[in-house]
Amino acid sequence: MPSSAPVARVADVASGTTRPVVVDGIEVLLCNVDGRIHAIEDVCTHDGWPLDQGELDGVRITCPRHGAVFDVTTGAVLALPAVIPVRTFCVDVEDGSIYVDV
Repeated sequence: MPSSAPVARVADVASGTTRPVVVDGIEVLLCNVDGRIHAIEDVCTHDGWPLDQGELDGVRITCPRHGAVFDVTTGAVLALPAVIPVRTFCVDVEDGSIYVDV
C-alpha cells in the first residue's frame, strides 16, 4: 500500500528532473522520465552519497561523487564503482499527487 499522504505533486517534478523527498523516514528520490515518475532510494550504494545532486539523463542517474550510474526504473547498476543496485519503490499517481510505497 502506498504512503497514506502524497509526497509531492507531479507538477513539482518536471520531465527530466528529480526531487528528493522523505517517506516514512526513508530518503527517496523521485525521478521524472518522459512524464513517468519513478522512485529510488536517494543513496549511492557505493559510498552512501546522496544521488539527488547527480545528473538524470533518460533513465540513468549518475552519482556526483565517484560516477556510479544507476537505472532509475529498475535500480540496476549501469557503471562502476557501484556493484549493488539501489532500492526502487512502487509509485502511484492519483489526481496529480504522487504516492510512494516504501
